[in-house]
Amino acid sequence: MRKTAQPYIRSEEPTGKIIVLSLFLAVLWGGNSLSIKMSLQDLPPLGLAFLRFALGLIAVGSWAFYRGISLKLRRGELRQLLVLASIFLMQVITLNVGTDLTTASRSTIFINAYPFFTALFAHLWIPSERLTVPKTLGITVAFIGVVATVAPNLQQGFTDAEGTALIGDLIVLISGGLLGLRVVVTKRIVQSIHPYRLLVWMLMLGLPCFLGLSLMLERGETFRWTTQGIAALFYQGWVIAGACYLAWTTILERYSASKLVVLFFATPLAGVLLSHLMMGDELTLSLLVGSALVAAGIYLVNIRWR
Repeated sequence: MRKTAQPYIRSEEPTGKIIVLSLFLAVLWGGNSLSIKMSLQDLPPLGLAFLRFALGLIAVGSWAFYRGISLKLRRGELRQLLVLASIFLMQVITLNVGTDLTTASRSTIFINAYPFFTALFAHLWIPSERLTVPKTLGITVAFIGVVATVAPNLQQGFTDAEGTALIGDLIVLISGGLLGLRVVVTKRIVQSIHPYRLLVWMLMLGLPCFLGLSLMLERGETFRWTTQGIAALFYQGWVIAGACYLAWTTILERYSASKLVVLFFATPLAGVLLSHLMMGDELTLSLLVGSALVAAGIYLVNIRWR
């Protein structure tokens, strides 16, 4: 029997500029869990997802129009995009629902387990990104750094008498697994679909589902409009779902997913630092230890071993 040729997937070594840009994206993503938690004080989870990604679609679509990128689907693209949109839909729903049940700190640590899942799925489906001992060690060290950073805030969920925080933790961990899967599926699909077209259609296919589920399951829920909530919503919509999604998807088209995704272990560190700068939270020894471990993990993953 004749063997089917594996599709070629670009997975170049990230350059210094790409690493710096990815770290900048990680810093911006650091405010995402905090902004979601802030928005959930005024909006229900599914309604928030719809509004957030509607703003993201406006941002991405406007930029694609400005760049003159065709958004017309080609033969065979719809099936791939439906798969990606389904993963995207489930990942966002589980993140918002789980974050609503647990604390922002706990949500941050469990969603940021996704580089483990990314590395595992990449090992299975991207031939040039097999797991190695240094890569596995680096990812593990970086994740220990994340745990060390938020450890002082973890006790709250375990003392919850109703156990809702633990349920929220599990839901957010499932979201982390789906996010890792989404990164790898995006990496494969973006080889044949322009990043802007991919994002626009992923958002367009997901929006009616978010709206329909919100109308069915959140009927009677309160939608409040406060200055803080609106600011947090626009941050999620235009900065994260717009600018960050565009930049990250474009980077994934060319560079190694498993090597770059470890940089996003810096996201919770950035979240803690942003909380200090914006809300006056105390900087602790755990942040310094966690930062050192994350930096060591990033180094181990990206060093060029002989």
